[in-house]
Amino acid sequence: MKIAFQMDPVGAVDIAADSTFRLAEEAQARGHELFYYTPEHLSFQEGRVMARGQAMTVQRVQGDHAQLGPEEEVDLSTFDVVWLRQDPPFDMFYITTTHLLQRIHPKTLVVNDPFWVRNFPEKLLVLDFPGLTPPTTIARDLATIRAFKERHGDIILKPLYGNGGAGVFRLTADDRNLSSLHELFTGFSREPLIVQKYLPAVSKGDKRVILVDGEPVGAINRVPAAGETRSNMHVGGRPEKVSLTERDLEICAAIGPTLREKGQVFVGIDVIGDWLTEINVTSPTGIQELERFDGTNIAGKIWEAIEAKRA
Repeated sequence: MKIAFQMDPVGAVDIAADSTFRLAEEAQARGHELFYYTPEHLSFQEGRVMARGQAMTVQRVQGDHAQLGPEEEVDLSTFDVVWLRQDPPFDMFYITTTHLLQRIHPKTLVVNDPFWVRNFPEKLLVLDFPGLTPPTTIARDLATIRAFKERHGDIILKPLYGNGGAGVFRLTADDRNLSSLHELFTGFSREPLIVQKYLPAVSKGDKRVILVDGEPVGAINRVPAAGETRSNMHVGGRPEKVSLTERDLEICAAIGPTLREKGQVFVGIDVIGDWLTEINVTSPTGIQELERFDGTNIAGKIWEAIEAKRA
C-alpha cells in the first residue's frame, strides 16, 4: 500500500520512543511505501487535497533514521492510507487539517477518522462516560470553578486542549492560587479550563492503556517523578510494566464499541486508580514502551487492523 504520514518534523523524533516512527518502521517491514509531509504542507487546491513532501525510508539509527527522496507534490486521494499524527495543540490549525483530510476519507483511509478526531478531543470524549470518570467540570467562569473546588477540595486544573502535561496544576484544599491561575490562563487563551477531583492514586501511576480498533492490547504505568503530580513521560514520568485489571477491561468494554464505530483505530486511554481521565485519539503514544515490556508487536496489530479495513 501507499502510506502517507502527516506528522511533526521527522528529523527531530526520538526513535526509541516515538510511536509514529514505530508505525512507519512496521509499515516498511510489511512492504508498504512511505511518504512523509508536515501539516504545514497540506493544502486544498481546486478540488484536490494535496501534500508537498518526500518519499521516505526509515532505519533504527538515531540521527540517520529517515532517508528522504526529492520533494514532490502529491494528490492524497491516490494513497491507500494517510496517518494523522502531528501532535497537538488542538487549535484551529489542527482542526483545519481534519476538515481537509475528511474530504478524501474513506476512499483513502485516514487514521484516525478525522471527523471524529475533531469531535472527540481527549478531554471531551470522556464526558460520554460519566460513570467511568472522576467528578469533572468544564468552564471558563471563575465562580463555577471555585464552586467545584469548594465541593471537592483537592483538584486538578488544566487547559481543555493542552497536551503532554503542560499547564497542569494541582490545587489542594488550602491553596489560594486559583484566581491567579484563572487570570493567567484566560489572559492568553479563550479556551475553557477543565477541572477534576484530584485522585490520590496517581502517586502509584497513571496507566496508559492502548486500544486497537476498540480492543485493549496492553498497558504501561507512568509513575510521576518525586515531588511531581504529572506522570506524563514528557515531564519525567517513569514507564513501568503493568497488567490490565478487571476495572481496566470494564472501562475498555464500555468505550470500545464507540471507538470502533467512529474509526478510531489507535487510541490511548489514561486510567488513574479506577477512573478514566482521558481518551487520546489525536496522536497517542506508548507503543514502543509497551512493546519492550510485553514483547508484543503492537505496531503489527495496528497494521493488521488497517490492512483488514483496506481489504
